Amino acid sequence: MQLVVARIGRAHGIKGEVSVEVRTDEPELRLAPGAVLATDPAARGPLTIETGRVHSGRLLLRFAGVRDRSGAEELRNTLLIAEVDPDELPEDEDEYYDHQLMDLDVVTADGTEVGRITEISHLPTQDLFIVERPDGSEVLIPFVEDIVTEIDLEEQRAVIDPPPGLIDDRAVIASSRDTEEAPQDAAVLSNGTASDAAPQHAAADARSEDDA
Repeated sequence: MQLVVARIGRAHGIKGEVSVEVRTDEPELRLAPGAVLATDPAARGPLTIETGRVHSGRLLLRFAGVRDRSGAEELRNTLLIAEVDPDELPEDEDEYYDHQLMDLDVVTADGTEVGRITEISHLPTQDLFIVERPDGSEVLIPFVEDIVTEIDLEEQRAVIDPPPGLIDDRAVIASSRDTEEAPQDAAVLSNGTASDAAPQHAAADARSEDDA
């Protein structure tokens, strides 16, 4: 199984380093020197991480064969993809991979059916469940602890406590095509940071490229 673990950002300096938007809670494992990662677009990879360091709160990577700023700039906006055992689970019991959350039934605390999770959207400021309702429309559910109160993988359901207007007639219904394009295998953080593992209580380890 493949998971998006980072997105390459701007070139840093003149020796081939790039900043990366981390999308994993395990950067020391997924983005360690020696790691070989697939890419999207595929033609830009695979890439082997040669060095990594933190500078001003940002992770900087250099890849084998990339030695100058021009080569680094050519990699901008490339997604880095790690191969992960599908049976592997996050260490924290409150963390989830996207594939665990897909197709969960979404219900309110009183058992009212809302729909089914068909996509998880990772936006710069918010991570969302895209839920298909029984009538075929879609509703966006922020994946935050105050709203998503329980994930029950055994029962294959997500329990929500929606604020007024989220899922009733005043709710904002949107197509997933209207959301910012997001990798399907990246995971979700409750505070809006994209990652390959999704803790509902984690602090942000990554910032969007716009913050650079």
